[in-house]
Amino acid sequence: MSALIDFFLHAENHLRVFIEHYGVWVYALLFVIVFCETGLVVTPFLPGDSLLFAVGALAAQGMMKVELVGPLLFLAAILGNSTNYAIGSWFGPKVFHFESGWFFRKDYLMKAHAFYEKYGGRAITLAQFMPIVRTFAPFVAGVGSMTYRKFLGFNVLGAVLWVGIFVGGGFLFGGLPVVQKNMKLVILGIIVVSILPIVFEAVKARLEKKRER
Repeated sequence: MSALIDFFLHAENHLRVFIEHYGVWVYALLFVIVFCETGLVVTPFLPGDSLLFAVGALAAQGMMKVELVGPLLFLAAILGNSTNYAIGSWFGPKVFHFESGWFFRKDYLMKAHAFYEKYGGRAITLAQFMPIVRTFAPFVAGVGSMTYRKFLGFNVLGAVLWVGIFVGGGFLFGGLPVVQKNMKLVILGIIVVSILPIVFEAVKARLEKKRER
């Protein structure tokens, strides 16, 4: 756990060391990390926003080509989300077919489907900017049988905005001396801002439950 936290906070330094030792293989490493973070429900703990910003900062310093790494990570995010959707689509009907039960119930599947048909596009796009939620949203969309054409459109939009904003932000500001000197604080700030919506929704849900009681 401590090693993972260290990678989150010092992603730029770790990537710099990897580039010095393995060169262009860093592109493959980044593709795998982003693909797994968005495409596998068992790896929501992998770095996302902070990693993209660090990539942009290193690209600004000439250690990577932004015109290559940007489209590559964009593709990784789209393929990851689509894979997650496919897993959910395959998994859902096989286990959510019981009419009654505590968790795997058919009516849960139908409710998930109705929710994503009505609100899914916005949910998929916004979830791309929220750690952990980013990993589970495509899976749930697949479980709920959200129309794939609709999912794909918002999947592409979310991936473009996510990669563009964080890699672009790192590329524009990551090379500034003040940012370089305080990179740990900048990364920590990105992580905090990213999880604020999750904290807000959790507090909101708890307050609503108290009102109902």
